[in-house]
Amino acid sequence: MKTSIIKLYSREIDRLASEIEQYKEETSLWKVTETISNSGGNLCLHLIGNLNHFIGKHLGNTNYVRQRDLEFSSKNIPKATLLTDIAIVKQVVIAALENFPEEKLRENYPIEKNGEVLTNEFMLLHLFWHLSYHVGQINYHRRLLDC
Repeated sequence: MKTSIIKLYSREIDRLASEIEQYKEETSLWKVTETISNSGGNLCLHLIGNLNHFIGKHLGNTNYVRQRDLEFSSKNIPKATLLTDIAIVKQVVIAALENFPEEKLRENYPIEKNGEVLTNEFMLLHLFWHLSYHVGQINYHRRLLDC
């Protein structure tokens, strides 16, 4: 199971980097409309913060301090910076997962999520779904607004 989780996270974080890389116009990363309130850039920042917090900090024991509000309020960060931060979070996530004992997957995740106690395995699956969902949104955002 652990090997599969690592492979899936690696693949999906690479998809995130690919989506950000494919923006032709850097300013398009930050476009919003009346019906699209989250830009591709802000969704990217949100994923970086989410992965650093829930996997890096809580499973990999990093000292990451999340500033969730900035994930949605920061603007005009260069594409190169986003790509560097994606590469860094990939290293953090993969290292945390590689060093995480497989037998602990069925143990409780160290913090509650929305008032619920979840297993590490459930939380990792939830976080993967969250990552994949937002990568899909970024793909749609890019195809719709990068013109």
